[in-house]
Amino acid sequence: MPSRLFASLMLAILLLIVPAAGPLRAQTSDAPESSLPDARAATGGAQTRDDIMARQRGEAIDDTFRRTATGDPTHAADPTGQLGTLGGVSDAEMFRALRYGTANITSTDHGPASDVIIQDGGMSWLVLRDGRLAKYGGWLLLGMTGVLALFYLLRGRVPISGERTGMTILRFGGFDRFMHWLTAGSFILLAITGLISMYGRPWLIAVMGKDAHATLAMWSKLVHNNVSWAFMLGVVLIFFKWVRFNIPNWNDVKWLFVLGGLFNDSIHPPAGKFNAGQKIIFWAVIAMSICVVATGLSLMMPFRALVFADVFAWINGLGLPALVGAMDLPVQLSPQQEMQYTQMVHAVFAFLFMSMIIGHIYIGTLGMEGAFDAMGSGQVEEQWAKEHHSLWYDEVKAAQASTPAKPDPASSPAE
Repeated sequence: MPSRLFASLMLAILLLIVPAAGPLRAQTSDAPESSLPDARAATGGAQTRDDIMARQRGEAIDDTFRRTATGDPTHAADPTGQLGTLGGVSDAEMFRALRYGTANITSTDHGPASDVIIQDGGMSWLVLRDGRLAKYGGWLLLGMTGVLALFYLLRGRVPISGERTGMTILRFGGFDRFMHWLTAGSFILLAITGLISMYGRPWLIAVMGKDAHATLAMWSKLVHNNVSWAFMLGVVLIFFKWVRFNIPNWNDVKWLFVLGGLFNDSIHPPAGKFNAGQKIIFWAVIAMSICVVATGLSLMMPFRALVFADVFAWINGLGLPALVGAMDLPVQLSPQQEMQYTQMVHAVFAFLFMSMIIGHIYIGTLGMEGAFDAMGSGQVEEQWAKEHHSLWYDEVKAAQASTPAKPDPASSPAE
């Protein structure tokens, strides 16, 4: 069941960014030549204007007439025909053979993808990345920011509803705050540089010019690649340090039923060191970090981790595409197409990650009074702790009561 759920999630993401799992693969079909349109048959098998326009729109067409027209004598047109073969292999036939991977070629470079001269996915990937992905990803971030701004105007800040005690309690020590800000700071740099890579050409060139943008893009790439290591370290530290506090329990269900009292200042459900909302953020951060790190490492070391063909075959084997009325995902991918899928999945999870963190930043700053102190100084007002983490507060106070107080050297009698 978990594997089927994961496969369903992957399929949903792929169908979101690649309609019918088609634009990144060659626009092909296995339809027999006898089913070719009459207009194409009338030209001796050449593509028609409708074929060309359909390909430009990214629609799937039957390109058998082009795929097999590569100079192979068994598929060559009759020399007496309207477009008959006149002898030898034409440039068009040679390039078609290169495009469809049927040409007999050799390469002095034996590295991955070195023998792929032409592949169809490049333009489809570019149109999808600069079109749908950039558009909907941008709207997601702007939409999340707008919703939170509206919520703040209508709801206001969640206050400390009880009377302040004037006493503080240690919530996070120095190491906890270090690993949090290491992860948060590196994530913000990754987000900014990633957005520059996505939106720099269409937006920044007009503002700062091509030369300045080229310099900014170069440094953004360097920062993005190298700061990623700090982010990985921070996530690993956070996981092992806090995972024991983020195991779900029945109190989390109670917390979720009242949404943590977010809409009612008089409701304060019991919670431990982390409440249900924070636990959801914790596990979402871990899951999304795994996705962005895995795809990011693959992009940093291209052609060394080609996994999508196997993942697509696995999803097809579960029969999930047929359940939603979609075509099977492609399993014959060039190395470049593997990287194109990797880049898009990386971007999708990055946009989801950023939108979630915008909400996390809001609740930790403007959204809740006293929340920022937990990661600022580490000390929080005791009344805040009682209202938002009462079970943890009781544990800390019980531990303090059971620990003998150390004598004050200033009060010791003089010898």
